[in-house]
Amino acid sequence: MEHKQRTAIVTGGLHGIGLAIAKELSSQGVIVSIGARSVDDPSHCVDAREAIGKQGVIAYLDLQKTSSVEKFLDTIMHQIGCPDILVNAAGVTHHHSISGHSDEDWDAVINTNLSGPFRMIRSCLPEMKKRHWGRIVNIASTAARVADGTHGAYCASKAGLVGLTKAVAMEGAPFGITCLSISPGWVETDMLRNSALTIAGRTGRSQAEEIAIMAAGNPQNRLVQPQEIAALAAFCCTDAAKGLTMEDIQLNAGALW
Repeated sequence: MEHKQRTAIVTGGLHGIGLAIAKELSSQGVIVSIGARSVDDPSHCVDAREAIGKQGVIAYLDLQKTSSVEKFLDTIMHQIGCPDILVNAAGVTHHHSISGHSDEDWDAVINTNLSGPFRMIRSCLPEMKKRHWGRIVNIASTAARVADGTHGAYCASKAGLVGLTKAVAMEGAPFGITCLSISPGWVETDMLRNSALTIAGRTGRSQAEEIAIMAAGNPQNRLVQPQEIAALAAFCCTDAAKGLTMEDIQLNAGALW
C-alpha cells in the first residue's frame, strides 16, 4: 500500500473524521494539505500541524463559496502541486423539521455537504485526468439511506453526495481515477456531541445519557471511532484499491442510522 509520496487534500481536516484521515494519510507518507474555515484560530490547528508536519499546508477554505475554493486550491498548487488524493470530509448539520427549516440553514448544509465537494472535485479532476491517477473519497452518511425527520437538509445533502460520487466514478474510470463514498453511522466526534446536546434539550435527559442511547442503538453497543473511518479511507486511496470505485461503503457497527 505504498503511496509513492502522493499528495492529498482533506477538507474539514482540523477536527473529527477529517483530522483522523489527515493523520492516517500522513503516517503513510502522503503529503497532506488541510482546508477548513476555523484555521484563523491557532488552537484549532495544533493537532493537525503536528500530524501533517512541515511539508503539509493548512489554509482557509469555505466550501460554500467558489471564490474561496479557487483561492485555496491556488495556494495548494503553488506550495505542493496538484493533489493526487481528495478527501471531502467537511460537513455540517442543523436540527430542524422540514416545516421548520429556514432557507439560511438549508442552504448552509447543502452548500457545505454537497455543493462544496462538487466544487472541490470539479477543480481537481482535470489534473487527475491528465496524470491518469486519482483517488476521491467522499464522507457521506447512513443518513443518505435512512432518513430522520429532524435532519432533512443533512439527509438530502448526503443522499446527493452518494449520487455525485457515482457520477464522478463513471467519469474518472477511463483515467485511472476512483471515486467512492464512506457512510458512517454515529461516530464519536464533536458533531455527535453537539447533536446529543441538542437532543438533550428536547428530551430533558443529559448529554451523556443521549450519547449512551446512541451507542446502545447499534448491535455492537458502541460508537464508531474516527480512526476506523480513517483506516478505510486511507486504504481506498492506495494502488491496491484501484478497482474499488462507484461504491458507498457503510461503516456503521451494524446500525441502520
